[in-house]
Order: sequence, then structure tokens, then C-alpha cells
Amino acid sequence: MDQDFKDMDSEGRWQNLYIEIRNQSHECPLKVAKYPENRNRNRYRDVSPFDHSRVKLENTENDYINASLVVMEEAQRSYILTQGPLRNTCGHFWLMIWEQNTKAVIMLNRVIEKGSEKCAQYWPTQDEHEMSFRDTHFLITLVSEDVKSYYTTRVLELQNDKTGEKREIYHFHYTTWPDFGVPESPASFLNFLFKVRESGSLGADHGPAVVHCSAGIGRSGTLSLVDTCLVLVSPAPSHL
Repeated sequence: MDQDFKDMDSEGRWQNLYIEIRNQSHECPLKVAKYPENRNRNRYRDVSPFDHSRVKLENTENDYINASLVVMEEAQRSYILTQGPLRNTCGHFWLMIWEQNTKAVIMLNRVIEKGSEKCAQYWPTQDEHEMSFRDTHFLITLVSEDVKSYYTTRVLELQNDKTGEKREIYHFHYTTWPDFGVPESPASFLNFLFKVRESGSLGADHGPAVVHCSAGIGRSGTLSLVDTCLVLVSPAPSHL
């Protein structure tokens, strides 16, 4: 793996590889995302999940959400990569988390970036403490919040109002990764990733972790790929 990387880098083949993968992706249909009734569920017109890997909502009339299941079999990792929820899809977002038995949400963007809303405020702040989503019957309560210099960790209580069942969800929020940019330092990024790992949320005991930024492809894909690569190169017999 190390030699392959060095060869790719020294020969300048990254751009060619990107074009090859992009061309292959054109063979995968993404019809459902383009249905008229689903257009207002997409944050960006040019970012849609493939039909074969999209996450399907179960207990709702329309099963569409802009989210994709990514399975890394060799690393025994699964992630759900999704866009920053829109104001009209926050309820769908929490329904997906409930149905997929997700333990952690990993947020890699700010709500507002460069003066534009990149994500709806889908979790309660300390001022309001609770948020209710009547369309999907979920109540979200802020249990705790730990603010660090470059990330914030929250514990949320997710309650299904139909059944009364409650679950504890971790919310890991990296706050210093600019859109179309890179984290301030590799150390801070890795410390954040290891904090997520320590929670056990990426393990096979839970459903896929939900990873999102604004579009759900750049920063989200990078974190998932870095985590997967670290698993594959680690000599340890088991991984958090």
C-alpha cells in the first residue's frame, strides 16, 4: 500500500484516478433523488445519492433522504454519509438515525459558513434544551455539552414519541474545518477522530455512524476514508 501511494504521488496520477472514478460513477443511476417530490429534500442540485446505496426511510410514506450507506468490508466499518439537514428534513434525519440504530452523529461543518446556512439547527442548544419534530414524532433533549477549542461533544437523548423509548446519541461536532479547506492541523483532526473512536460508536455493536458536512461528500468522505485507512494499517487485532 505504501509503495502504491508513493508511485501514484511521484508519477502525478491522482488526477487521472479521479477522472476514472468519476466516469465510472456515471454508470450508477440516481433517479429517485430527481423525482419531483424529492427535489426539496436535496440541499444541492448536483449532489444526489445513488439508487443502489441510498438509505431508505422505513416508517414514512416517502422513503427518500439524501444519504448513502458506505460499507468498508475489509475494515469492518460502515458509515452513513449525508448532507447537512435542511429545515424540512430534520425530522427525516432523526428518523433515519433511529431506524439505523446509529449511536453517533459526526458533524464536520458549522451551521453558518461564509454567511450562508450550510445546515439546519437540528439539535437543541443550551438555551432551548429540547426540540420536537412532529412530522416524525421525535423529541431531542440536550443532556450535556463539552466545548473544546476545535470541537464540541454533546450527549443527546432521542425519544420516540410513538413508543416512549429513549436512546442516548453522541454528537461530535468538529468546528474548525473550513469548507473547501483543510483542518488547522493533522493533530487536532486525529484527536477528534480518536475521541469518536473512544466512544465505541464506530464499532459493530451499533448501526452505522452518521457523518455529515454541508453536502455530505468532501469533509464527510475524508473523515470516513482516514478512519478506514487507519484501521487497515493498524497492527492491532481489533479496532474501536
